[in-house]
Amino acid sequence: MLAIRRGEVYKENPHGQCRSMFKAILKEPEGLPYNGAALLYVVFAYVSGFAGLFSSNLALNLVATLLLAHAMVIAAYLIHECGHQLVFARSRHNARLGQVMSWFCGAAYGCFDDMRYKHFRHHVDNDDVVWFEYEKFFARHPLVLRATRLLEWFYIPAHDLIMHFIMVFTSFIIPQRRDQRVRNVAVILIRGLVFAGLLLWFPRVAILYAVAYLLMMHILRFMDALQHDYPYHATLFDYEPPAHKGDRNWEQAHTFSVPISLRFPRLNWLTLNFGYHNAHHYNMHLPWYRLPALHEQMTANDPARVIPFRSQLRLYHRNRVLRVCNPQAEDYPQAEAYLQCARAGTGSIGGNAASFLTSF
Repeated sequence: MLAIRRGEVYKENPHGQCRSMFKAILKEPEGLPYNGAALLYVVFAYVSGFAGLFSSNLALNLVATLLLAHAMVIAAYLIHECGHQLVFARSRHNARLGQVMSWFCGAAYGCFDDMRYKHFRHHVDNDDVVWFEYEKFFARHPLVLRATRLLEWFYIPAHDLIMHFIMVFTSFIIPQRRDQRVRNVAVILIRGLVFAGLLLWFPRVAILYAVAYLLMMHILRFMDALQHDYPYHATLFDYEPPAHKGDRNWEQAHTFSVPISLRFPRLNWLTLNFGYHNAHHYNMHLPWYRLPALHEQMTANDPARVIPFRSQLRLYHRNRVLRVCNPQAEDYPQAEAYLQCARAGTGSIGGNAASFLTSF
């Protein structure tokens, strides 16, 4: 068991009147410049990126598409922060910001509380709890599986598109979400009509927006692919705690950190430090800008304790088809073997369909 006391990295640093002003609003006043900058970036990058799609300059279109995609990525990770109650002091304020951010990254079809509940089950149960069992779905629909694998070979995230399709029509597909149908239909109509208008009058803008959306999906699942070797269980609505619930040692052993860089730590801001995943699971109440300090305390920034970025890229490329139905838990019964193979960039490692944006 790690010898670090939980909450140890919280160091009070009073700032006089400024701290008093924000104390009742923010989770911690020190987060204002970090979360404020991230929020401003989302708005600026999304608006300017979307506007750039209308340009007749192809180079500007390319830059705008990348900027728009990254704005969606940061919005998604702010949803994650809000889900952990790490931006504002009050739950309802985090929920409101999370709902707003869900519009930026196309996850507004369902409810923020559902996303938060499923993700907290992931932490509290040390498990990936789901409603949709995609392996059984693919077994019943082999042609869909073949099409999905073919598209994945061409780097089209078809597996995650299936998940997002369910998210879009969540109240029509998931029986337990039928009471959300009015809201679900409203979001479908608003986003659907806007996209249809773009497709009709500005088809290139619509296509580039779709490309930006696919890039966001690639980035999110790239960060998710190696962080756990958890199996998934269909217990989202029928609660059944796993045998290792609450086992902190088991959780850490089956959680893997995937930072972009340890040498240049600010590069990890590109994903709000989401790659420091062992630190996040060790203390899920720690905001993103404090995770590097906890990671350093836990590992002394030992490179052997993380999966190198080059290996992450290699596995993401080599296993892009295999990840659709990957029996990695059977191949690597010992977490140490999983980590060593992942560090070397070898083996059938990595998974899909684990995004915190999907609530099923």
